[in-house]
Amino acid sequence: MKLLMVGPAGQEKPALMDAEGRLRDLSFKAGAFAGEGVSLEALDAIRALDPEALPVLTETPRIGSCLASVPNFHCIGLNYARHAAETGAKPPAEPILFSKATSALSGPYDPVPIPPGSEKADWEVELGVVIGRAAWQVTEAEALAHVAGYCVVNDVSERSFQIERGGQWIKGKSAPGFGPVGPWLVTADEVPDPQALALSLDLNGARVQDSSTDDMIFSVAELISYMSRFFRLVPGDLIATGTPAGVGMGMRPQRFLRPGDVMDLRVEGLGAQRQEVVAG
Repeated sequence: MKLLMVGPAGQEKPALMDAEGRLRDLSFKAGAFAGEGVSLEALDAIRALDPEALPVLTETPRIGSCLASVPNFHCIGLNYARHAAETGAKPPAEPILFSKATSALSGPYDPVPIPPGSEKADWEVELGVVIGRAAWQVTEAEALAHVAGYCVVNDVSERSFQIERGGQWIKGKSAPGFGPVGPWLVTADEVPDPQALALSLDLNGARVQDSSTDDMIFSVAELISYMSRFFRLVPGDLIATGTPAGVGMGMRPQRFLRPGDVMDLRVEGLGAQRQEVVAG
C-alpha cells in the first residue's frame, strides 16, 4: 500500500493511493498515520478495506509528511561507504546514532527555510524506515519483521551548526522544515529488499547524489537490531538511514544551499520530493 497525509498544514487527513494512482479518503476508516496508527495491526486493518469503496479525492490536495508526527526521529551518520570517503572520515565500526527534533518534520513539497545565522545548509537524500512493532533486543534475522514501511527523507543539515558549534549533531539537523518526509509511506510488503533501492538528488536540475542502498555500511536489519540493544523502538518511530556521496560538504569547492535552489529527490519505488529553498 501507498499511504499519505493530505490537506493544509496542520489539517492533514489520511489517504490511500489506489492501483490507478487515485487518492482515496481514509479519514472515516483510519486515524492519522502516527504512532499506533502505523502499527502492523493498524496497517492490516487498512489492508482489509476495499479501496473501491473509499471516496475519491477529486481535488489535488497538498501532500504533507506521510507521518503526521513521530515519537522519535532517529538518524544514522556516515552510513554509506563512498559518503564516508568524500568527507575524509574513517568508516565507523558501529553505527553513528543521532536525532532530529520531531518539529523538523515537513511535507515533501514544502519549501525549506534557511534559518537565521545559517552559512552551510546541505542536502541529504535518505531511505526512511518506519517502525510498526516495538523492537527491543531483536536479532538481525527478526529486525525487518518490525518494519511498517519505507519512505523518502531529506535530512537537511546545517553543517556549521552541526560541526563547528560543539555539542551534538541535533543542532544542525533540526530547524523547521529540515525533515521533509514522503510523499508516501510504502508498506514493507512492497519493498522486498531495502538494500537494493536506487536513490538520487538533483540540485537545480543537475544530479549530485546518485547511488543505491547497497552502498550502506550497515543494513536496515543491522541498524534496527543494533539500536534495539540500547533503547526500545516503538511504532511510528522514523529512522533516516544515512545519505550517499554527493553532499555539498563533500564537494571541492564546497557548495551549500541558498534561497532559490531547488532539490529533487527520489528513492526507487517510494516516490519523489521537490523543495525550493527560501530565506527563513
